[in-house]
Amino acid sequence: MPRSLRIAGAWAAVLALGLTGCQTSDGDGGTGSPKAQAKAAAPDRVEPLKNRPKPVLPATVTSADGHQVTVKDTSRIVPLTGSLNEIVFTLGLGDHVVARDITATFDQAKKLPVVTRAHDVSAESVLSLKPTVVLADTTTGPAEAIGQIRDAGIPLVVFDPAKGLDDVSPRIEAVAKTLGVEKSGTELTKRTEQRIAAVRKDIPADKGAKKPRVAFLYLRGPASVYLLGGRESGASSLLEAAGAVDAGKESGLTKDFTAITSEALAKAAPDAILVMKKGLASVDGVDGLLKVPGVAETPAGLDRRIVSIDDGVLLNYGPRTDQVLKSLVEQLYGDTK
Repeated sequence: MPRSLRIAGAWAAVLALGLTGCQTSDGDGGTGSPKAQAKAAAPDRVEPLKNRPKPVLPATVTSADGHQVTVKDTSRIVPLTGSLNEIVFTLGLGDHVVARDITATFDQAKKLPVVTRAHDVSAESVLSLKPTVVLADTTTGPAEAIGQIRDAGIPLVVFDPAKGLDDVSPRIEAVAKTLGVEKSGTELTKRTEQRIAAVRKDIPADKGAKKPRVAFLYLRGPASVYLLGGRESGASSLLEAAGAVDAGKESGLTKDFTAITSEALAKAAPDAILVMKKGLASVDGVDGLLKVPGVAETPAGLDRRIVSIDDGVLLNYGPRTDQVLKSLVEQLYGDTK
């Protein structure tokens, strides 16, 4: 297996552990402004397009793993990642979705049966739902499960994962084409791009000010997982779009994640720290985070400048990316309005 897939698989396994194993708390440890906290407490829902799509089928596409796949029926869709689930629901095809990955945490998907845990697919569970099309990422596995689904004659389309803002539109369009709703894909792409652009217009642009250095930390207290994001963590694109510097990447960390050490944090010297909400809760909020070796000594730790965003949406790079970017900006700089 290529090294890049092994890295992605390891990250997926850690994410699955975090979503199933950490205990959440009612608060976020006092991070962000009151207005940002209120927005963060809003219902976790996707916003489907107003016009119900009518799939034009059959649709023939080339899967990211080289297979040519023809989709003839979208009445029973199984997306094997949370981000793919989000796109399908937002395109307006949520009524056709019959299963979810554990990372599909938004309200409309919560009652669906879980058939994969961050890419650890149960082929038997998938096939028991009699899907008419299955959607996966290149990191989805194990390979035996993917092969078993394909051998059963189910159309299975693999997509390249989204790693940054530039991937948002191509990924939406690719999913829409696969499901025979290209018109809806174009509409959703336009809406998403406009919303992201609107957020970017409001980002403070003080050319004389030093850009804030932000470190992305992945935390799962019960499992003693404390990681510092590097160049391949997936957060760089968001941080840079928000006018910040990815402190881990800038300090020379070329991998996706590295175990947190006092030395690594001192070198990164973040002015702020970005975490997932459940990760922050798993270490008992900001007070617990400051007990992680090296955190309290950073500028971010000294100022208690912590940015927290929902686990199920932070790195999706999908239709709700504008909300992620807006929350990041508001928590970094204060309310933009």
